[in-house]
Amino acid sequence: MTVRRLLALPEWSGTVRVLAGRAGLDRPVRLVSPAQDPGYDHDIAAGELVVLIRPPAPGDWRVDALLRRVADSGGAGALLPAQAGAPLESTRLLCERLAVPLLSAEAEPLELLIAARLFLAAPDLDRAALLLDTQRALGERPRPPEDVVGVLGTLLHAPVALLDDRGEPLAGEITRPVPVRVDEPVPQRTEVDGGVLLAHPALLPGTARPAVWLAAELRGNAAARAEIVPPALALAAGAVQRWLLAHRLEAERDARSRAALLGDLLRLDGEPGADLRRRATDAGWRLGGWHVGIRIGARSGVDTIAREQEVAHALRAAGIEAVVVEHGDGWTAWTTFDHEPTAGQVRTLGSRLRAAHRDLRRTVPAHMGVGRPHPRPDGLAGTVAEATDAARLAATRPETGHFLHVDQLGMAQLLLEWTRTDTFEPAARALVAPLHGQPGELIRTLAAYLDAESSIAETAAVLGVHRNTVTARIDRIERLLGVDLNHRDERLALHLACRTVTLHDG
Repeated sequence: MTVRRLLALPEWSGTVRVLAGRAGLDRPVRLVSPAQDPGYDHDIAAGELVVLIRPPAPGDWRVDALLRRVADSGGAGALLPAQAGAPLESTRLLCERLAVPLLSAEAEPLELLIAARLFLAAPDLDRAALLLDTQRALGERPRPPEDVVGVLGTLLHAPVALLDDRGEPLAGEITRPVPVRVDEPVPQRTEVDGGVLLAHPALLPGTARPAVWLAAELRGNAAARAEIVPPALALAAGAVQRWLLAHRLEAERDARSRAALLGDLLRLDGEPGADLRRRATDAGWRLGGWHVGIRIGARSGVDTIAREQEVAHALRAAGIEAVVVEHGDGWTAWTTFDHEPTAGQVRTLGSRLRAAHRDLRRTVPAHMGVGRPHPRPDGLAGTVAEATDAARLAATRPETGHFLHVDQLGMAQLLLEWTRTDTFEPAARALVAPLHGQPGELIRTLAAYLDAESSIAETAAVLGVHRNTVTARIDRIERLLGVDLNHRDERLALHLACRTVTLHDG
């Protein structure tokens, strides 16, 4: 046991401060003894920490004498009541030279002495007390993870955070990414500058990787408690796990109910009956107006229920209010206009959906299709069917960023039919031949640029390059081909040619 470890005790933490002699904080402590004044004649034992019950007079020379006796006997240090005030500069320098800690206590010295003696007599009491305090504070009822983080942070007097499955903070006082080994769902300990980082996984039944982690950062004196914190951290992680499990069961019930309601709406031939209208109203779904369907497909293995809120958040962040339903291997969604949307509104919606899709693909490997506006409840099935067809094709089209709008899809299908002739392919290859062998993926850039309706920003986003790079490439393409891409006939011919070449080559 060391002086540093005593300073980390709950009764000492925040009430005892180091006045001088920090270099001696790792001195061993074997005994904590009271003394009425610094002149008591007790022989100081090795590892003894002397606790003065009464504050000495300002400038009392006997404090220096006591510190020398502590140093000569191999003692641990001395603790003064806060009323003693700041030590003399000569006393402080003496502590630094002897590496003897001089401590000051805001709390009642006798209470600190009792806590220290109990700890020295039974070191496991601190571990048991922390575990019991954590259990009492969390209680039996499920509590949101944010509450668990707050409770544990208060008990530990240290930063605590909830992390996602990549180690990114979701809540708590730790705001930077935490270096947890996410592929190893076991308690982890990492040495950091000036302290220790502890992390415990919260696993859901039947899953190999943790849904979230609970992490505590112990720095300074708090790091001395690193050996007793893991059981409390595990208990708190269990509380998070219970909450996630309860929330998951509720989400699964809700997902089944919403999927069943969506299925009934998609099978609708005419006007919905009273029961179906009531169920839709209870779910907060609008059946009137003009609907635009959205289908977001995901790779197998993606937890669509757990990620549904992530999808909804990506749409909201792009300024789109939509209903999102977990449906098959992905999500079916739609947004509703009060009146028939104009062509400009549809284009704006398409741009926002593309932005939302790009944002979503940073964490979820998804492809997106968008339907055309259809009115009334029976139109919902039509626009969702169009979006589903578009999404199915988008999954195989990296040149469009795995995103397709059904309006673009109809033209794309028509262009492909025109290009499926024996004579068109050689002509198409000859048309774009000057681009072959040139640096910068010029054919792919041209195809993406034309798919994006000549938008430099959209093309840059699809290709993952800077806008200036796209501008430079388009300038080179026009020079190499001797064309003006502002001319619609030349754009159409090159669009056909690019589609044919990429279709046969890819």
